[in-house]
Amino acid sequence: MLRIFKQYYPIRNALFVLGEGLFIYFSVIIASLVLLGGANSLLDKTIFLKALLFTIICQTCLFYNDLYDLKITDSLAELGIRLLQALGASAIVLAFIYFAFPSCIIGQGIFIVSIAIVIVMVVAWRVGYTKVLSLGMFNQNVMLLGSSDIAKQIWAQIIEKKDCGYEIKSIISKGQWNDQDLPDEIKMIHTNDYTNICKFAEDAGVRKIIVALKQKRGTLPVKELLTCRVKGIEVLEGNSFYEMLTGKLIVEYMNPGWLIFSQGFQKPATLRFSKRTGDIVISLIMLIVLIPVVVIIAIIIKLDSKGPILFAQERIGRNRRPYVAYKFRSMRTDAEKATGPVWAKENDDRVTRIGRFIRKWRIDEIPQLWNVLKGEMSFVGPRPEREHFIKQLEEAIPYYGVRFSVKPGLTGWAQVSYGYGASVEDAIEKLNFDLFYIKNLSFLMDMMIVARTVKTVIFGHGR
Repeated sequence: MLRIFKQYYPIRNALFVLGEGLFIYFSVIIASLVLLGGANSLLDKTIFLKALLFTIICQTCLFYNDLYDLKITDSLAELGIRLLQALGASAIVLAFIYFAFPSCIIGQGIFIVSIAIVIVMVVAWRVGYTKVLSLGMFNQNVMLLGSSDIAKQIWAQIIEKKDCGYEIKSIISKGQWNDQDLPDEIKMIHTNDYTNICKFAEDAGVRKIIVALKQKRGTLPVKELLTCRVKGIEVLEGNSFYEMLTGKLIVEYMNPGWLIFSQGFQKPATLRFSKRTGDIVISLIMLIVLIPVVVIIAIIIKLDSKGPILFAQERIGRNRRPYVAYKFRSMRTDAEKATGPVWAKENDDRVTRIGRFIRKWRIDEIPQLWNVLKGEMSFVGPRPEREHFIKQLEEAIPYYGVRFSVKPGLTGWAQVSYGYGASVEDAIEKLNFDLFYIKNLSFLMDMMIVARTVKTVIFGHGR
């Protein structure tokens, strides 16, 4: 497995992205060889740099058009449509780059032939990769030990994510499973004890055992698991495996001991310094650059509905310190007059006409750059919440207070991974992602979240 941004991915997934990049890169080289007269075309050493630029832009557009989400591109028709959209976007971006930097131009003929080769190669590469996934080639065989809810969550995730890199070969359980839901290839072993675990694992070709028991105290088969470990079979705790599989925690099934002894939650001075420095520099630059947008939006809000331009509301920040958060007003001024504090929801009828637009494209968040500059917020972190809701959520959700160990953010792992939420159930799911972020906080993870936020804003999804 390959660890990227504190989450684990099968090495084959990284090779898939790298291989596709090489196909795109060599499409330019091949087009140059065909159109410019063989090996003589390669005398221009800049062709390699031009091909690299072409590749970076194309793969960026593939990413932003969800072509690396195999759940979305699971049909050939959807793949074809999204591929053409991504290559069209690539052509537009490259046209702007070529206009600004003419020395980067690879030539119209080479560009057209390269695009044609890319279409053929990418489709063939992806069809082949899908075939590999469907056959389960190179999957790691795992065994589930237990019948807890977390065990069933792990099973569901592995079944759903075709490219997760794991295949459950057997389940050993004292408790009840609905065996009718299990595929025929998964062997269910009902037992009164956990003897012969190693034999079952070796017979199934399993090299990884996931321990997801309902109760470990007094029931954990220490001797048997130790024997497996000595024989080279990896033994993982259920919550830890779920974390690296999904990029989130699951608060309903966590215990304090796991949180205390698991890795993570480090916030070294260098990380705090780099994060704060980035917040100051970027927020200052954006506040200056966006002045024209601020003026235009302010005028439109004033013309659209009665009330102030800015909406100010107390939120709770790091270490539970209250602060006033600023946003462009997107709702009526009497939005909570009759109901009191309520969660905002999708298609909220309290939102004004201009409010729908600025909320969809995150323009209403621009004034919070001032909160970032002042140090009350960060660019990346859990979304800030109101004290009224915090009291309710802390009573209903375990570990909710962990969110206050970091500054709230304009965007966050929960926002780019889950989207809109307007209930306690949604708050629990968002906390699962927030805790993963807090536990695995890093500069590179922040950069990845920013990149995914840009994607969300461009396509007008999420909140």
